[in-house]
Amino acid sequence: MGSVPETPGGCSSSSMHRKQLSVFFIESDNRRLALGRGYTGGTTPVNIRGKPIANLSKTGGWIAALFIFGIQILQLPAYFVGMVAIFLGNEMAERMAYFGLSVNMVAFMFYVMHRPFESSSNAVNNFLGISQASSVLGGFLADAYLGRYWTIAIFTTMYLVGLLGITLGASLKMFLPDQSNCDQISLLLGNCQPAKSWQMLYLYTVLYITGFGAAGIRPCVSSFGADQFDEKSKDYKTHLDRFFNFFYLSVTLGAIIAFTLVVYVQMEHGWGMAFGTLAIAMAISNALFFAGTPLYRHRLPGGSPLTRVAQVLVAAFRKRNVAFTSGEFIGLYEVPGLKSAISGSRKIPHTDDFIWLDKAALQLKEDGLEPSPWKLCTVTQVEEVKILIRLIPIPACTIMLSLVLTEYLTLSVQQAYTLNTHIQHLKLPVTCMPVFPGLSIFLILSLYYSVFVPITRRITGNPHGASQLQRVGIGLAVSIISVAWAGLFENYRRHYAIQHGFEFNFLSQMPDLTAYWLLIQYCLIGIAEVFCIVGLLEFLYEEAPDAMKSIGSAYAALAGGLGCFAATILNNIVKAATKNSDGNSWLSQNINTGRFDCLYWLLTLLSLLNFCVFLWSAHRYKYRAVETEEDKSSRVSL
Repeated sequence: MGSVPETPGGCSSSSMHRKQLSVFFIESDNRRLALGRGYTGGTTPVNIRGKPIANLSKTGGWIAALFIFGIQILQLPAYFVGMVAIFLGNEMAERMAYFGLSVNMVAFMFYVMHRPFESSSNAVNNFLGISQASSVLGGFLADAYLGRYWTIAIFTTMYLVGLLGITLGASLKMFLPDQSNCDQISLLLGNCQPAKSWQMLYLYTVLYITGFGAAGIRPCVSSFGADQFDEKSKDYKTHLDRFFNFFYLSVTLGAIIAFTLVVYVQMEHGWGMAFGTLAIAMAISNALFFAGTPLYRHRLPGGSPLTRVAQVLVAAFRKRNVAFTSGEFIGLYEVPGLKSAISGSRKIPHTDDFIWLDKAALQLKEDGLEPSPWKLCTVTQVEEVKILIRLIPIPACTIMLSLVLTEYLTLSVQQAYTLNTHIQHLKLPVTCMPVFPGLSIFLILSLYYSVFVPITRRITGNPHGASQLQRVGIGLAVSIISVAWAGLFENYRRHYAIQHGFEFNFLSQMPDLTAYWLLIQYCLIGIAEVFCIVGLLEFLYEEAPDAMKSIGSAYAALAGGLGCFAATILNNIVKAATKNSDGNSWLSQNINTGRFDCLYWLLTLLSLLNFCVFLWSAHRYKYRAVETEEDKSSRVSL
């Protein structure tokens, strides 16, 4: 056994001590795959049985994505094979259901369940928040116990059960209040028979089952898809960059279908058929996902990330009073050899950030030969926690974008009800208006590599046009312009309504004011999404620890969920703070007597402050250090 290199503290320890200490980490190295299927160590891709894949060319890669995106086959190298499209198809179906529910459920609760618009909007915002924030749970289960494949399989089935429940609730009269004698005037005056408590309980139950079903889809599909690419390939980063763009394209396609086809089905065949369409799409995507099982590459779960984080925090706290210069200090502990003690993770080089956490890896004489992992952690384990902490400010700055998007889903639809939605002789349903951000996203993604990347490459010198954080920043900046324009137009629309006698007739369309002025804010927010969310997903996947990729992806979904909850909280605060003696507020149900424009100005100010915080956070961020071959060769050889 070779000599042990000098530790970061400047001291050295015996090989025998390190060999004995490594015993505590052997169990996590041999962590078994979910459902008891085999085991392996390191970052080697495995099949569903947990065995190393002998011929990687027969698994993973791009080729199935061609069936989804219609890319010309000859434009891609022939050796890209696999089933990435199955993941994207699953994600597209999930987002189709997500957006289909978000745009239709508010109307369903208002027009069918006879709930006030405000409570309907808040209920849907909470659904959107739960479906995203619960992604942390899915990411934890995937990284700790189940693996990404089984997490997707379980939660996508739960999602389907929830959609079937919603379909039944909209189809059977027993789950609906009496619809007789409920015309538009009665609806506006609140004279329609409201839904019974048990009917609303059933609806909320199946709705939130659907929301929790998204917990295993959001954080895992993007990570599982990215797992299909060979990290040793010289074009790995290029493939990863394109994958995340295509991934978000699938999200966009799901949204476009939800805002058009599902709305059409609802208008022609009713609510039951509309929600049933979402359930059928999810069932088909589930079947496709399972059909591609033999072609997938898997990564073994690396043990509970929360347990490893807790061990670091507890060990660091226990040794908080021990100085690095103490005579009892042997060095910072790491297992010998090239492999990390954590299954599915490479070793992570030591960094100087959050030095107080390094005390968890302080190896003292008193630790003995067999210390508890709650008293001594490896450097890699400590660095995992540091990376998770360093990542937090970046996705946190995207909460504001999610808040704006959530407000748009409800506020802009209310605006559209007062505007002329005709295109010559074609009348576009109001609930189809949110399709335009999707169309703008589709256009931007189509032109991204042919227009944006070549232009920005000349400016930045970055081969990808812009770095991940630069793209996030561009998205946040464009979102500020979008919400500022929304405030300007709403101010004009409101004054127009008052001047032309529509002040108290807020469900009637003003024939001379077109709804297509809303396209400006829609298209701008679509551009903001492309740059911000795609850049964020790629950033989190690359920067997250190897054994915490799903947790990293869950950060983005968590930020989206917090944005939805923040929208509900902000609406409640604004309504309480601006309510006058007449009962009106900025968010009055009558949009013409409310002040949606003031809310948009408030969002503009908050977005501007958030952008400044992002610039500061991005400037301070230190990218994850990657261990090079030279670093590896300098380590001890067993």
